[in-house]
Amino acid sequence: MSNLTRFNSLFDDSFFSDFFRPVTRSTGEKVPAIDVHESDGSYKVKVDLPGVKKEDIKISLDNGILSIRAKTESEEKEEKEGKLIRHERHYGEFLRQLSIGSDVDASAVKAQFDNGVLSLSLPKQEALPNESRHIAIE
Repeated sequence: MSNLTRFNSLFDDSFFSDFFRPVTRSTGEKVPAIDVHESDGSYKVKVDLPGVKKEDIKISLDNGILSIRAKTESEEKEEKEGKLIRHERHYGEFLRQLSIGSDVDASAVKAQFDNGVLSLSLPKQEALPNESRHIAIE
């Protein structure tokens, strides 16, 4: 085995690969994926919010604009042999707004949150004057 091969083998050790592994989090915040489906009687909206707690989601409907706001907070610690090697914190907030028009019955909007997916059901009605409403998650 040559000296160069022995030197390179030092960096194949699991200690170095664990300690210096790249951080996978991107520098920019990602906007959660959103799906909107329309049928004759309603709109269905699904928003991927992994890692978000139900109590950190706020939904409102105001003048035909559906607003979905969510906050995220996470901490990640890595220790080896009882010593802190890495400690990362992430805080973020996003706001997504959709224009849904005046054909949604604001009083009948329903929201559910299950396994990191927010599901909204927005029943249609004949166009009426816009009204404001905050929507509770079931």
